[in-house]
Amino acid sequence: MSTAATKQDSELFDRFRSLGQETVYSEESCQHIEELVAEITALKREKNAVILAHNYQRPEIFEVADFVGDSLELARRGRDVAESTIVLCGVHFMAETAKILSPDKRVLIPDARAGCSLADSVDADALVARRDELRKVFPDLVVVSYVNTTAAVKAVTDVCCTSSNAVKIVGAVDSNNILFVPDRNLAAYVSANTAKNIIAWDGDCYVHHQIRPDVIRKVREAHPGIRVVAHPECRTDVLAEADAVLSTSGMIRYARDTDAAEFLVVTECGLSDRLLMEVPEKRFYKACQLCHYMKMITLPGTRDALIHGKDEVSLDREVCDHARASLERMIELG
Repeated sequence: MSTAATKQDSELFDRFRSLGQETVYSEESCQHIEELVAEITALKREKNAVILAHNYQRPEIFEVADFVGDSLELARRGRDVAESTIVLCGVHFMAETAKILSPDKRVLIPDARAGCSLADSVDADALVARRDELRKVFPDLVVVSYVNTTAAVKAVTDVCCTSSNAVKIVGAVDSNNILFVPDRNLAAYVSANTAKNIIAWDGDCYVHHQIRPDVIRKVREAHPGIRVVAHPECRTDVLAEADAVLSTSGMIRYARDTDAAEFLVVTECGLSDRLLMEVPEKRFYKACQLCHYMKMITLPGTRDALIHGKDEVSLDREVCDHARASLERMIELG
């Protein structure tokens, strides 16, 4: 690696560390947020734009979002709205997924550097090579890719899945042998809930993978009767401590519909912020980590994306079409 590249990486990770600190919402900062929210709201009307925000975003991003949800929910919302411009407040693969389902709309991401360690753990060429190698042993092998992947990977995938439907999709696939890409933790969860042969790619979400079960045990000791909800991207020993293993959207429904008053939310911290705002009568505790990539999305960046039309997501039309086919196959099987 060159000296310049090393310096650039160092500066980027320094920024990540600063973004990982807890935001202090002082009276002065809240006033600035209020001004930015008003400016962005006016720009949305002027630019014929809709803002879609992932569950893991900063609380102030929720204030300008037209829709908040998981990556596939957001992509579907973007497809169905009348606005010609989508601003995706999330990480890059999510903006790509929105573009896949809305190829004729302009899709912007407030910071193109907002990547994903999980999506980055696999590329299309490596996946094709591994698939072809395995098909020599398992001719019926099917590639199932989590939606947390790039458009190029989705384009060489047989069928996509989400964290909420992964078990159902694998069960519906007409094959006993599955190459599951790219999350080994989600693959382990699927394997535990199906009789099929699951061959896992060696990737993980660094945010979920670093959560440990001892944290959950300590919270249970301090709060007997608390409900623990964990995301299936967590390690197997963490999932074993949970009362429910759910996607982010599933966690929100569970918190609203369950009689329990206290919850330990085991996923990225942004979801706890959304739950605190939407279900204020209940209490939510965090056994979570911040995703530094998600926190690169800010209100100033969102405003600048609307003003300057940056950073626009562009995809090769053929890649887009093939990737859409794998998503449509998921919808068909689901």
